[in-house]
Amino acid sequence: MIRLVPAFAITALLSACATPSLLLLDGETDAATGQPARTGAVAVIDETTGSDRALIDQANSRSRLGSGTIRPRVVDPAQLSAEERALIDGLPAQVKSFTLYFLEDSTDLAPGSDEVLRALFAEIAGRPGADVQIIGHTDTLGAPDDNDRLSLERARQIREVLVARGLDAASTRAAGRGERDLLVATDDAVREGRNRRVEVLVR
Repeated sequence: MIRLVPAFAITALLSACATPSLLLLDGETDAATGQPARTGAVAVIDETTGSDRALIDQANSRSRLGSGTIRPRVVDPAQLSAEERALIDGLPAQVKSFTLYFLEDSTDLAPGSDEVLRALFAEIAGRPGADVQIIGHTDTLGAPDDNDRLSLERARQIREVLVARGLDAASTRAAGRGERDLLVATDDAVREGRNRRVEVLVR
């Protein structure tokens, strides 16, 4: 017997054939970088022994899940069957992440933020009833309590911008993480622009 353990992936189990198969989809483009997002992986585990039978981590690959060796093969997305395409089209939209950066010790956005904001506004507008989570961060310069306060102020500022653009206030939450979740690991009291940020997750 086979048990599937998914990790950071959207998968579709297709059981129309006598032998079930698994289709691992490609990740969406990261809105902040414009680069393909990291594809997740699926571990196939033997339920009797608990040992791993395979790790499927190649985007747009199909794997037969019979009793023999599992060999993923790449498939052309354009060649998917109508049934497979309908299944994929029916999946919930993936979470989109947007990152906005800030000037030092400030709630002022860094140069270049307008493009990210436009993409963020468009994503929310295209998702009626979107749920939006806003998380503020700082670098390690300054006292931890001050950074907690600053990170929350940054998150709240972005929330106010989104609500002013028509986002339902009840569908969004702002939180501050201070210097606890650094994007770039640094020592204490270090200026790092990539850590002075707000992450916006749109579901």
